[in-house]
Amino acid sequence: MSDESGYDYVIVGGGTAGCVLAARLTEDPDCRVCVVEGGPSDVGDERILALRNWINLLDSEFDYGYTTEEQPRGNSHILHSRARVLGGCSSHNTLISFLPFPEDLDEWALRGCTGWDAHTVLPYRQRLRNHIVPVAEQDRNPIAQDFVTAAAEALGVPVVEDFNRRPFADGAGFFSVAYDPATGHRSSASVAYLHPVLDRPNLTLKLETWAYRLLPDASGRLTRVQVRHADGSTATLRSERETLLCAGAIDTPRLLLLSGIGPADQLRALGIDVLADLPGVGENLLDHPESVIVWETDGPLPPNSAMDSDAGLFVRRDPALSRPDLMFHFYQVPFTVNTARLGYPTPDHGVCMTPNVPKARSVGRLWLRSADPGDKPALDFRYFTDPEGHDERTIVDGLRLAREVAATEPLRHWLRREVAPGPDVRTDRELSEYGRRAAHTVYHPAGTCRMGAEDDPTAVLDPQLRVRGQDGLRVVDASLFPTMPAINPMVTVLLAAERAADLLTGRDGPAPTGTERR
Repeated sequence: MSDESGYDYVIVGGGTAGCVLAARLTEDPDCRVCVVEGGPSDVGDERILALRNWINLLDSEFDYGYTTEEQPRGNSHILHSRARVLGGCSSHNTLISFLPFPEDLDEWALRGCTGWDAHTVLPYRQRLRNHIVPVAEQDRNPIAQDFVTAAAEALGVPVVEDFNRRPFADGAGFFSVAYDPATGHRSSASVAYLHPVLDRPNLTLKLETWAYRLLPDASGRLTRVQVRHADGSTATLRSERETLLCAGAIDTPRLLLLSGIGPADQLRALGIDVLADLPGVGENLLDHPESVIVWETDGPLPPNSAMDSDAGLFVRRDPALSRPDLMFHFYQVPFTVNTARLGYPTPDHGVCMTPNVPKARSVGRLWLRSADPGDKPALDFRYFTDPEGHDERTIVDGLRLAREVAATEPLRHWLRREVAPGPDVRTDRELSEYGRRAAHTVYHPAGTCRMGAEDDPTAVLDPQLRVRGQDGLRVVDASLFPTMPAINPMVTVLLAAERAADLLTGRDGPAPTGTERR
């Protein structure tokens, strides 16, 4: 193992947040930044850049593929995809891009996260470099358009032209997506933030390089990052200002635990020397669980689509709520990875709706199986275990509402039959059993290093994103979330990274626009 030249900042993880920080910090030509990314570059790789290829990236060479612990009330066979490529999950996902609801950010502030309220955070939308637009007209599949019309008619919700124009509390429409409609290419964090600045002499990318341990220097600061290259060789990188962990809600807590930061009893049981007893590391594992209902169509569908999952629906089951508590994606392909395992047929041509729980109340945890960095951590999301049964009821209601939409023209005439669970599954008990066993994830793990108030014993980070008790170590990724935003969280991560760049540089945030409550 050899020491390499030091940098002002070492960023562990070249994903959604890491790309933002690298671009922003290297705007200062005297600031030397090294990005450690476990996967390859996405530059010029059509497999990554072509948005419609996203589904082929799951369980591929670009995917870490984390398994799920036994789920007594859910699906134990879910493979949690985490991207192994520059740009992280923004190079791997559907790039559905929603601004967080103001209520979600204000909820963080109420939990002691000073400076993370909507008034402060939402103006950072002005700085986002991603090209985020509603799905272009030429990419609007006719059956998806008819889904939008039928959903509005069946459920009495408005058609939403732009889900990022607020206020909206419910509605059906085509989503906003970070892409270039002319080429079908992604506007991922790497494309938008890093590709234009790859020639900066103060930016170093360490690709196919995996960080597996943090080490303290003589003063006790965790300034040394041990890494392993693709050829098996190892090295130590040194940060002279701060080490920034941007490896995501699974690998950031994993790295902290391997480095001796986490629940002391668990670490000692694995033979790991304890540097800091932080019981919240790996706890508060959040997600957006969803189920699926599948229909066979009369024949092949028109080919045009942004990425085959680009329309959907938000509803409030409780009209007193100010934000949705149920959402669907409408897939223009039959998503049958879980229904086939349960014995249901896979149609040659079909569509599905995926009822989703925006504010799930079931909370899980992550832990190390051993002290070996090569062993993947254990993930127990504890799906559908909330005592009030909120998550289960949301799925049952969603399956029923999906059937109402499917029975409404102009969508109805496209559909030949319901394949899964089939029209004979009708009672709450039957729908719950099917819905939980066929449940999946939208690949939104979060919360495992959450920030919180000073007097919160389980908070891992303070509102400046500093790891408790560790000078010069911050976390910037979805693991910082105290609670889950109701929407796809990628834009929330981008906003958090833009704000983190200001916290690091001392730059003032953008001026409020007066639209933060929109």
